[in-house]
Amino acid sequence: MAKEVKKQSFAFGKENYRILIIGVVIVVIGYLLMVGGGSDDPKQFHAEEIFSFRRITLSPIVILTGFIVVMYGIMKKAKQ
Repeated sequence: MAKEVKKQSFAFGKENYRILIIGVVIVVIGYLLMVGGGSDDPKQFHAEEIFSFRRITLSPIVILTGFIVVMYGIMKKAKQ
């Protein structure tokens, strides 16, 4: 009987890992856009800093885009 030798390979290809890393970087950038807006004095409240376009709209869009890129990197079929 001849033994079959199966070549072991990774679940993802090189391109998949690149896409995953790009997606994670986009998610991190989205969270960094959300940072800030605090005040040293707890008696002061600056609504324009906390509820800015960057924190309320742009950051969630960037984060969702990053998650979509990560999902694409996972679902993409690796080239053989």
